[in-house]
Formats: sequence, structure tokens, C-alpha cells
Amino acid sequence: MLKEKIATYIEKIRAVDGVAACALVSRDGIIAGKFFEHELNEPWFGALSATILASAESAGNIIRMKALDSVTIRARDSSIMVMGAGDNFLITAIIKEKADHEKIHDQLIAIAKKISQVM
Repeated sequence: MLKEKIATYIEKIRAVDGVAACALVSRDGIIAGKFFEHELNEPWFGALSATILASAESAGNIIRMKALDSVTIRARDSSIMVMGAGDNFLITAIIKEKADHEKIHDQLIAIAKKISQVM
């Protein structure tokens, strides 16, 4: 049942226009579900995704930010967006070069809220 839910959410994330690849990662860095067109070191990618979000949340706490929606790493040809999806998961999405980051962010936040309610 959990595998089916995870697969459903991976498909919803993939369906967001501008998302090239994605993963649903546990807060401790284990990839629960993914879509990538090429091979990658999954343990490292999962651990780094969790570390990026945890570090940003810690930095935000230090400066008393009320809430952290997401962290974005931008490069010339793509970006990585990482956001919490409840207490147990986070979403990591690889965003295409010319995509509308704000629109993608809003759509992924909506998906993350659904994940937080059911998982």
C-alpha cells in the first residue's frame, strides 16, 4: 500500500510542467521513490537532499524565520528544489532550465501538503 502511494506521488510530481526528475526522500535521507532518466548514486543523493533541507531549516531557525517552504539550488541549465512533505518525507525535484520556478514551487507545495496529510 505504501509503495503504491509513493508511486502515485512520484507521478504527480513528474506531471508538474518543468520537472525533469524527482525523488520522494525520507527525512533521514533514504529514497522511497524516484524518477530519473539516468543512473545516479541514490544513497548519496538521498542523504544530500535531506542534509540540504535540514541545514536550511537550521539556518532559518537561527535567524528566526517562521517557516521554510523550500530550498533551491540554481545552475545555468537546471535547478534542484527541495522541500519538506510532512514529518517523514521531502520532495527533491530537478527543474528544467527555462521553467517557471514560482509556478513549480506552488504546485509542489500543494503536493507536499497532500503527502504530509496521508503519509
